[in-house]
Amino acid sequence: MAYEKMLFALGDPTRHALFVRLAGRPRTVNQVAGLMPVSRPAVSQHLKVLREAGLVSEERQGTSRIYRADLEALKTLRAYLDGLCREAGGT
Repeated sequence: MAYEKMLFALGDPTRHALFVRLAGRPRTVNQVAGLMPVSRPAVSQHLKVLREAGLVSEERQGTSRIYRADLEALKTLRAYLDGLCREAGGT
């Protein structure tokens, strides 16, 4: 299920931080890596996990890949969490 991959992806502190940075604006791998305390290859691997979870999309522009957070994907996750709250008697 999509929400399981999203929860797994965002559960990692580095991937969560990457997602937050991409939610601010689209960036290249090098731009994101410059903001993170991990190597560029590690950033690429984390972006792959986020992309496979449907939380990040990529677009080729020349030799660069531009990554952006897919905020619409969060609606799927929110719907799941809202459902859990309703089942648990919350609002």
